[in-house]
Amino acid sequence: MLRHPVLRRLLPGFALSYVGEGMGLLAVSWLAIQLAPQANAGVWVAAAVAAYTLPGALGTVLFARVLSGRSGAQLAAWDAVVRAVMLGAIPVVHLAGALDISWYTVLLGLSSLLRSWGSAGRFTLIAELLPAEHRLAGNALIGLFSEASTLVGPALAALLIAAGGPVLVIAVAAATFAVLAVSYLLAVPRTARAPIEERRGSSLAGFTAIWRDRRLLGLSALTFGFFFLYGPVQVALPIHVAEALDNSAGTLAAFWTAFGVGAIIGGFAAGYLRRWRLWPTTIAIVLGWGAALLPLGVGAPIGVALVAIAIGGLIWAPYPATTMALLQRSTDGAARAPVLAAYAAITTLSVPLGTIAAGPLITGVGAEATILAAAVLTVAFGVIAAAVAISRAVRVRSAYDLADVETPGKESVRQLDPEPLP
Repeated sequence: MLRHPVLRRLLPGFALSYVGEGMGLLAVSWLAIQLAPQANAGVWVAAAVAAYTLPGALGTVLFARVLSGRSGAQLAAWDAVVRAVMLGAIPVVHLAGALDISWYTVLLGLSSLLRSWGSAGRFTLIAELLPAEHRLAGNALIGLFSEASTLVGPALAALLIAAGGPVLVIAVAAATFAVLAVSYLLAVPRTARAPIEERRGSSLAGFTAIWRDRRLLGLSALTFGFFFLYGPVQVALPIHVAEALDNSAGTLAAFWTAFGVGAIIGGFAAGYLRRWRLWPTTIAIVLGWGAALLPLGVGAPIGVALVAIAIGGLIWAPYPATTMALLQRSTDGAARAPVLAAYAAITTLSVPLGTIAAGPLITGVGAEATILAAAVLTVAFGVIAAAVAISRAVRVRSAYDLADVETPGKESVRQLDPEPLP
């Protein structure tokens, strides 16, 4: 990434836009709190936060016919333009005195319509420009920007909110996406921005491709379950700190900071895992994250729990890079971007659904038991995935052995598939 003549010119835009994304994590909900009527503030705040992400899943279907066959640079640039324009409209409407919670929610929803396609575009561009052996490192660097933004972005947003309010933060975030859009225009050659082909796919082409390919379906199911089980942790951890620990905002911040520091270290490490087999590594991440959550679920002391969550962040961080490398390896040409967009839509939906499921669970059994349940189910999910992978590998190995016996003197078919996928 650092040596590639195109990608290295995009890195400042990537870094800046991820900082803007991190700032939005705080500013979106804070402005929603200020705009929402007191009578039903919770409903409106939840709607605004959801509008900032969930419409991306809908956009995967709505714009598939238009965007199928487009290059990674085109997809990522269009997402950056839409986000810059729609987020930039929020301070404009505010200055006009017309911004209310309903307009705010609509503009947030419009800004996220191409979110899944933008994610697909970034990783498609990496697959288009980097050789296969360097894609994992490229994915890891993008993931590292994302992890770092969760530490830097909210802190910067807090300073700007104190200085000028949350509308100012959203204006700055819009500017970062504008810079990214210009970066794609200036840094990526016209040939790399050209459509891969003119053919238009169906609106469900990406989902159909995943459904028909056992490898892609297995990876998508693993990711959906993994992220779904992470959703309850996001809700239960603050309540656990308030109820079972010392009810301190500083303690909660320490947990997320420990996770973030571990994730940054893990993000760096992910770039050096290219010699590791991707499927076993990905399944091991699921098992390791579930195991790291266990101390929180059994009421471990704060010091032990902080170390555990830091180790969990370290283990968690390589997951997006390894899964994206598997997807990049399993797709090519015009089929890649629709599949990556559909996969991004699946991940976009999984965490909010897990968060919604956490409410009744926490009410019924408590926050600590909810974390324990999420940890145990995550480990169980990883064990099931490992069993499926081992079973598949045994069947494939048996087929290879049979092929070797039946075709003596020919090149072993093993060389054609060094890492069979479940």
